[in-house]
Amino acid sequence: MIGRMTSRITYFVKWTWRGLVLLAVLMLLGASFPHRSGEEYVYDHVIRSRRFNFVEWEVVALWNKALYSLAPPHASLVDAEQQQLVLDFFALLREAALLRQEIDTAYADPAIADPDSVTADLRMQLDQTRERIDHIQPLAEGALEEQIAIVLVAHGIATAERVFPPVQLHFTPLPAMLVVSPRDRIEAIRFSALEPGLSIQDWIEIEDAVAKELNVSTLVTAIGGLAAYPAMMLETSSLTWVAETGAHEWTHHYLTLHPLGLLYDTSPELRAMNETVANLVGREIGAEVIRRFYPEFAPPPPQPDKEGPAQPVEEEPERFNFRAEMHTTRIHVDQLLAQGKIEEAEAYMEDRRHFFWENGYRIRKLNQAYFAFHGAYADEPGQRGEDPVGPAVLELRQQSASLRDFLYRVRGLTSFDDLQQLIEG
Repeated sequence: MIGRMTSRITYFVKWTWRGLVLLAVLMLLGASFPHRSGEEYVYDHVIRSRRFNFVEWEVVALWNKALYSLAPPHASLVDAEQQQLVLDFFALLREAALLRQEIDTAYADPAIADPDSVTADLRMQLDQTRERIDHIQPLAEGALEEQIAIVLVAHGIATAERVFPPVQLHFTPLPAMLVVSPRDRIEAIRFSALEPGLSIQDWIEIEDAVAKELNVSTLVTAIGGLAAYPAMMLETSSLTWVAETGAHEWTHHYLTLHPLGLLYDTSPELRAMNETVANLVGREIGAEVIRRFYPEFAPPPPQPDKEGPAQPVEEEPERFNFRAEMHTTRIHVDQLLAQGKIEEAEAYMEDRRHFFWENGYRIRKLNQAYFAFHGAYADEPGQRGEDPVGPAVLELRQQSASLRDFLYRVRGLTSFDDLQQLIEG
């Protein structure tokens, strides 16, 4: 008994130390120490108390995870019990989301004179559901972390049968992200995390103030996850999305310990390489987590073509192709900006935003900052124009014998030239 407790305490100390070391690395990577330029004063003045407090969040989250690791309750459950625990957690998230939607609708309905009374029972149900979510959340997180780690180990992405850094995720209200780009080109020159819960009016106020003071393009946007440690995860009822995003964020944690991740913010090309690698790993690992532990959510395998005479196929009406249209938009914007036609490019993007809106894509703001943010995900065609980074990373993955081989080859890259040479060599 004493030996077991000593082992747990030793593991607790090691885990906490490793977490704190990684936290320090992440903080050093995410923090810059510029001279107090005029730009910095503008950001301080506009954002002020709206900044997200990473340090406070990290300390609390790491400490809770470390305490939980001493005797994780989910570890005593068999696989089927862990899987049911996760499914129950997502069912509660779905229930809470529906209750919130019903409550919000009641408060927005002009026909309801007293929404407080109408929603009293709903709000009580929501409070009870949130209590159940809070109770089960640490167990569900632990089970998901273990399942992702099992798949990573199966791919050989481990040291001594243990994935490092450990897979850690935490469902939490996510900060919004302020993205800033110059107006004369598409390039993310600043990311600032904002506290959760800001209204859309707050977002617009921040965007407009920074844009006016610094003559830049700005966008405040929601995010689905963040490579803090543990990874911040959006509360969603989509298990497939969580499995993929959890593996995506772990890939960022892993790359942070290698040159590619350490150099994340040194150039747009390296940022795009990091995000593309994380997307590819996240999709492959996430899909296998679903196939292995939740096969009922896995897409059916493709059916082989049956021999026989071809059947006449009715022509379907042509569907709106978002990616193709966004690709067209990005290419033309790049051309206009290269010619110095900034105002014309911005007017064109606003026209295109209306076009997307009319076709069912509710884009609030389409500008240089939008492309600077979404364009980092270069494995998604259409938003990076003719940028060669995404196709190059995809080609390296296709050349690699396995996911482990791909990750081990790409992690040491320090420039896009290195990637090109690796492909050609």
